[in-house]
Amino acid sequence: MSLSARIESAISSALSLAMKEPAPRKLAQALDHAVNPGGARIRPTISLSVAKACGDDKPNLSNAACAAIELIHCASLVHDDLPCFDNADLRRGKPTVHIAYSQPIAVLAGDALIVLAFEVLARAAVDDPLRAVEMIKILSQATGMPNGICAGQGWESEDNIDLSAYHRSKTGALFVAATKMGAAAAGEDPEPWTELGARIGEAFQVADDLRDALYDEKTLGKPVGQDDLNGRPNAVSQLGVRGAVSRLEDILSGAIASIPSCAGEAALCDMVRVYAERLTPVLPAHHAAE
Repeated sequence: MSLSARIESAISSALSLAMKEPAPRKLAQALDHAVNPGGARIRPTISLSVAKACGDDKPNLSNAACAAIELIHCASLVHDDLPCFDNADLRRGKPTVHIAYSQPIAVLAGDALIVLAFEVLARAAVDDPLRAVEMIKILSQATGMPNGICAGQGWESEDNIDLSAYHRSKTGALFVAATKMGAAAAGEDPEPWTELGARIGEAFQVADDLRDALYDEKTLGKPVGQDDLNGRPNAVSQLGVRGAVSRLEDILSGAIASIPSCAGEAALCDMVRVYAERLTPVLPAHHAAE
């Protein structure tokens, strides 16, 4: 089974747990709308790739890790898009959950996906309780306060934003969780994998800033110019387009160098290089010539 097929199967199995009869129809449909079809599935890909590089001796745990982290990510998108936050009406090229199903359903859908993520990890504990507990702890820290994605969203309501803390929480937390959970699922110490996750998260943030500044809504499948609209600091406003691209390339080089020694190190390096190419935006001609 290919990596992507394995990820989709794990996510589908997880989602089915929440959609059994007599689940409320609209909320069940909203969960599916939020999760499928997915985007790049980059976080579960990273998690499963790390698990495979570390031996992947208990694949049920690795599958649970990749499904759980994607469910949390999808939940964060549902909540981010709400009128009280980004007020977005488009996500992945289709109406956001609150546009398609109403704001109350969107709030409940995001909440349900968060709870489902932890149920998936709890169910996987039968394979190895200690590993599962470690994975639950990692994902909890990446989701809540003081350094998780909830904290990242919270920084947007502060008068003075700590930009470094904001980016680490808002974007970086789930990438760090992805690498650490992959290692934990395979029985390895998760801490040495923190730097790789942090660097990939930082790269993703810079790349997202570039896409937000350079691309249109049709290309991205979601509203653009959100940083300027909401007065948020970003890499392009700080460094300019060329400076942000240079910064992205430096981060990605550091990410490859930070990969801990493991049996699947070479394959993992190749995966990071592939994602580096996908992350780096193609500059419009007038910016490429600068």
